[in-house]
Amino acid sequence: MKIKGFLLLLLTGFGSYHTTHAQTKQADARLVQVYQSTLMWNGIVTSPDGRAFVCFPHVEGVPAVSIAEIKPSSQTAPYPDVAWNVWKKGSNAQHAFVRTNSLRFGPDGNLWIIDTGQPKQGESVVKDGPKLVSINTKLNKVVRIIPLGGVVKQKSFLDDFRFNGEHLYITDAGEPGLIVLDLKTGKGRRVLDNDRSTTDQRPMMAEGKVMVKANGKQERLHADQLELSPDGQILYFQPASGPMWRIETRLLDNPAMLSAQLAKQVKLFYNTPTTGGTCIDAEGNLYVTDANQLRILKITPQGQASTLIRDPRLLWADALWIDDQGYLWIPTNQQNRSANYKTSVKAKYPVYIYKMKLGAKPVRR
Repeated sequence: MKIKGFLLLLLTGFGSYHTTHAQTKQADARLVQVYQSTLMWNGIVTSPDGRAFVCFPHVEGVPAVSIAEIKPSSQTAPYPDVAWNVWKKGSNAQHAFVRTNSLRFGPDGNLWIIDTGQPKQGESVVKDGPKLVSINTKLNKVVRIIPLGGVVKQKSFLDDFRFNGEHLYITDAGEPGLIVLDLKTGKGRRVLDNDRSTTDQRPMMAEGKVMVKANGKQERLHADQLELSPDGQILYFQPASGPMWRIETRLLDNPAMLSAQLAKQVKLFYNTPTTGGTCIDAEGNLYVTDANQLRILKITPQGQASTLIRDPRLLWADALWIDDQGYLWIPTNQQNRSANYKTSVKAKYPVYIYKMKLGAKPVRR
């Protein structure tokens, strides 16, 4: 896409999000409330045997449990144990969660978690803080820790990740770029640093308003969501405010590719809105939450979009998950109403996790 066309997309995209917002009042019966919490969560994953695990990203900077299992009683328990969930400033971060941001089951069946290593969003990472943690949920035991200190920068915000054979891709929402990790060696390298595809180019919008932080500055989250095509050949990724881009993974996986060469191979996929979370099904359809319109979009591999569901309860719907029974799990957390932002409407607890029958098969990436 030419620069002129790209700038036009950014401007018209911002305008359309701002002017087309409408109050969503009608509740959709397909959306079923499952869990609730007095802490903001941003992700849920389920195991084949029916266990559920959630991530608490400490959005408002309040120390609390980071990863928890939701028990049959609907009560949460620190996971894998209390020790991993009680890190304090100044203490060793090698075997404790500093501030987690995403979790998912990998192709190996283990629960994987990314630790940003930041005590609070926007702060510098701490020594030994940034890491990937793999937990065998049958043993309830950490079986591998991959340090990420060698690929982060001072203000890095490790956001989300996806598996692709021997490689794993991570988005950096604080220092714009992607990280390509070799799972065998644990070594990683940064790509597309400060590229237009990984850098936030327009304001984030939620419920019809620009997201402004408590300090008066507009919120900026760089490379945030990412998804991998079912065949592993295409990586989709975007800043939190959109748009979504795509690139062939064979190019990312090639260490001989220079940044300038990679940048030329990135293609615009879809002009997505401000997004809390995404997922992809076995047919390659992408599901994208819209924080501004309180809805979830379904986007085909050909880039054709439709509204899957629109509901007033979708207040900052975050990282989506498709389970083995074909249900779409939707954690909501009202992030844009949190104390981090200037807003006339404050978050009201509890926050909820919903699910709806999707009828699609998942991809474990």
